Amino acid sequence: MSRSLKPVFLAGLAGLAVIGAGPLIAQTAKQQAPAAAHQQATSAKAPVLGLGRPALPEEIKAWDIAVRPDGKGLPPGKGTVKQGDELFQAQCASCHGEFGQGNGRWPVLAGGQGSLKADRPEKTIGSFWPDLSTVYDYIRRAMPYGNAQSLTPDELYALTAYLLYLNDIVKDEEFELSDKNFTSVKLPNAAAFYDDDRETTEKAFWGKKPCMKDCKAEVKITGRAAVLDVTPDSKSAPKVD
Repeated sequence: MSRSLKPVFLAGLAGLAVIGAGPLIAQTAKQQAPAAAHQQATSAKAPVLGLGRPALPEEIKAWDIAVRPDGKGLPPGKGTVKQGDELFQAQCASCHGEFGQGNGRWPVLAGGQGSLKADRPEKTIGSFWPDLSTVYDYIRRAMPYGNAQSLTPDELYALTAYLLYLNDIVKDEEFELSDKNFTSVKLPNAAAFYDDDRETTEKAFWGKKPCMKDCKAEVKITGRAAVLDVTPDSKSAPKVD
């Protein structure tokens, strides 16, 4: 074969090789495309972490027990002061005292009206708490101590009614608290709570360049914090039958 024909011959062989490999390349590309599409679809459907499962409706319902000040979340039910008295003496008085005065260092639940500006304020339901829903919600979630969430809605209404009675908010032992009249009861200190208004009331004191060093010639201590621990040191509570 002459030198002039050799390059032409080699070029022809290369062309045949490309033509023969074409179907194989196309087939491989077709096989890879569905695999890539499947992988993308799987990634789109999979959870971010790929752990656990969505909570079931009954599981969400078991945790969704919050009661709001406007009454939303209250279950149907009712209970009287007298009924609450019996429950309180049986399941609460061992810690909180027969009249809510607190045994030992367990929390005081009644009294303290007018003490909030004193050196040792008594922050009870009647003297400090703003909303009755907080009373019901807390008892429902956490009480009795060691046996939380064991009370029925009627028992919860009765205990809440008795605590209102201990704090002189209701006077009648026959008073019945229910989901129907719950929001009509207002606690004495409700008006002392308000939304954070510092953005308007304190804006005049704000500065674009706040002082960070040597702001006063002399610094004086005008008061000291007091320790107001309410949880007893003992690790076990009185036994509740």
